[in-house]
Order: sequence, then structure tokens, then C-alpha cells
Amino acid sequence: MGTASAGLPQGRYGRSSDERTDRTLKIVGAVLGALVLALVGYFAYHYVARNEISAQVITFQAEGDTVKVHLEVHKDSGVDGYCTLRSQAADGAEVGRADFPFTGAATRVDKVVTLRTTAKGTTAELLGCHTR
Repeated sequence: MGTASAGLPQGRYGRSSDERTDRTLKIVGAVLGALVLALVGYFAYHYVARNEISAQVITFQAEGDTVKVHLEVHKDSGVDGYCTLRSQAADGAEVGRADFPFTGAATRVDKVVTLRTTAKGTTAELLGCHTR
């Protein structure tokens, strides 16, 4: 004796509701994925395009309660801004922090700045640069 099939014969009555649901979920997932990708692309472009100042520490020299920092800044012409530097002691404690402004039409500024510290600094770290 054979057992009766519990399902419908294939191809006879069209798509099942499970197949329609799967197709709808795939479409919704693709649309949401495209939106997320577009949003990430927008923020990435906005961050790169708006980053008008970049800088790097070339060298530094600690001398008692100061740290002399050779800073190289690249910026768009006519953009005013500032870079924040900090120094730490050998034990990791922050001993100095200051903002150094940059103005003018030059697109490259190569400058030695002096960071005053409360104790002997062993590092010079660029925390970031921002426009005004």
C-alpha cells in the first residue's frame, strides 16, 4: 500500500506562498543592501572631499619642559585651521597639549612649533587637524 502525498502536484497550481515570500524577501534585501551601500559611499566621499587639512610630524626633540616639533601641513589654498599636538611622559601620562593655527594662502606649511610641557615629554603626537 502506498502513502498519499501531502503536497500539491508541482506546476499545477502556480507558485506557493512560500516561493512568493522568498522572492519578496530577496527583493527587499537587495533594495536595503543598495541603500546601505549608497549611504556608506556618501559618507566616505563626504569625509575625503571635506578633509581640507592633513599633517604629519616629521621629527621632534624633547628639551626639558618643551618639545620642539617639526610639523608639515598640507591644506587647500586660503583655508585656515589648526592642528592639535600632545606629548606624553615615559609613564604614559599626558604632559602637554596645544593647538597650533595655520593661516594664509600657502598650500604647504613646514613649521617647527614648540609645545610646552609640565614634565619631560618623551613623545610628540599629532591628534588631528581641523578647519576653522
